[in-house]
Amino acid sequence: VRALGSRHCFNTIADTDGDLISMRRLNKLIAIDREAMTVTVEGGMTYGELGPELDAAGFALHNLASLPHITVVGGVATATHGSGNANGNLATAVAGVKLVTADGGTLELKRGDADFEGAVVNLGALGIVSEITLDILPAFDVRQNVYLDLPFATLIENFANIYESAYSVSCFTDWRGDLINQVWLKNRAEAPLPPAEFFGAKAAPGPVHPIPDIDPEPTTGQMGEVGRWHMRLPHFDLDFLPSVGAELQSEYFIARADAAAAIAALHAVQDGFSEHLMIAEIRTIAADTLWMSMNYQRDSVAFHFTFKRDWPNVQKALPVIEAALKPFGARPHWGKLFTMTPDEVQAGSPRIGDFRDLVRRTDPAGKFTNDFVKTYVL
Repeated sequence: VRALGSRHCFNTIADTDGDLISMRRLNKLIAIDREAMTVTVEGGMTYGELGPELDAAGFALHNLASLPHITVVGGVATATHGSGNANGNLATAVAGVKLVTADGGTLELKRGDADFEGAVVNLGALGIVSEITLDILPAFDVRQNVYLDLPFATLIENFANIYESAYSVSCFTDWRGDLINQVWLKNRAEAPLPPAEFFGAKAAPGPVHPIPDIDPEPTTGQMGEVGRWHMRLPHFDLDFLPSVGAELQSEYFIARADAAAAIAALHAVQDGFSEHLMIAEIRTIAADTLWMSMNYQRDSVAFHFTFKRDWPNVQKALPVIEAALKPFGARPHWGKLFTMTPDEVQAGSPRIGDFRDLVRRTDPAGKFTNDFVKTYVL
């Protein structure tokens, strides 16, 4: 048995020759606890559905992914993330989970329980998450500004200063030539106004799409236009098809301290993968203590790649990227494409032994296990 959220994963993590259970109709907000500063939602609710309801009550989440279209539980299960030096991934907001287990019973875990940090980023291997509780904070406004044509050399020399300059920072590049195409800065509205130039990059004269030559209408408000947190922290508006809609995605995480060296390493081999690329994004994520998180005990930088929908050629491009990042102990995103060996993947999860034990205790017959979990985890 495997659960389906918004079906935004690109590999076989949700596949099964058994039963697929859609969570789509379990999409209600259950309760806001103003004293505990938490919200509890059903297992199929998307961030796009939660955001307006939470904001209307005067609250917010600490961060959001690029797309508001994904489910909360699905994003959490694979440690999906937004950006920001001080922002943990989406799973770090989890304060409690309720799972339907293999025997039809339920298992409830809250922060501080012995198995909690293993059960949050669960890869669908423990049961069906029917409810999830998240930390909330007072609602806030965000201003988004975009800059064009930042030299790679400038990013390498000033990586720390660039990524600490806003609440959330994203660099987009097609890995062709010597320029970062776009830098997106998301700041709380009360932060100082951004400069006309940003480390030599020029302010965009109008809204832009991350992928060159695509209409920017699907993107969230730019040009410093202040908007609510749930309307600015994602890159794409809920009312539109995210990104281009027909693509393949991969992503790798390394220690943030190695960011400059890793960017230089990728730049040196970019001709080996850029031909098949639509766009790539560089983001930062704070360290956490969740066992199967790609950011476990490591402040991270993430290299995200959006490829043309051409798996034979992407399958040849990924080893070029993985070889460049291998010296930095790259960890792949659990829900995206990679060609790393199971041993290489497992080496990036120091607590994988504890997680295996948790899976076997929670689901001894392997009802929620599939080929992906067997190969890369168990």
